[in-house]
Amino acid sequence: MKHLSDNEKDTSRIAAALAEDLQPGNVLLLHGTLGMGKTVFARALIRALTGRPDIDVPSPTFTLVQTYDGLICPIYHYDLYRIEHPEEIFELGWDDALADGITIVEWPDRLGSYKPRLSLDITLSNADNDPNKREILIETNA
Repeated sequence: MKHLSDNEKDTSRIAAALAEDLQPGNVLLLHGTLGMGKTVFARALIRALTGRPDIDVPSPTFTLVQTYDGLICPIYHYDLYRIEHPEEIFELGWDDALADGITIVEWPDRLGSYKPRLSLDITLSNADNDPNKREILIETNA
């Protein structure tokens, strides 16, 4: 499914709508170059999944993973930009995330062969040659 976003507010609205359909065990893989809004999208998802619209959701760029208590299960937010080897994911609670949570991954290409077969691939890219507009493509990967 393809969505067009004119601004961060639209991106947040699209993410919040997606959050309504998520269940424990879902893995969301966020694709896009730097500055495309992956963290904006993840932040809106987490706020919707926790039911806390004002919760502080820092980018896990330096911590690599942040966890949150969601309304229905734990939420794991990974930013894998800085990992060097796919095996490092296991030091970050990867097995627990897949077992009982909703898992959001920025820079999922760093997972290598550990990328789950079942996931939602979400690709954010520029739209209409406008630096503020985004095309958000959500595809089921099975």
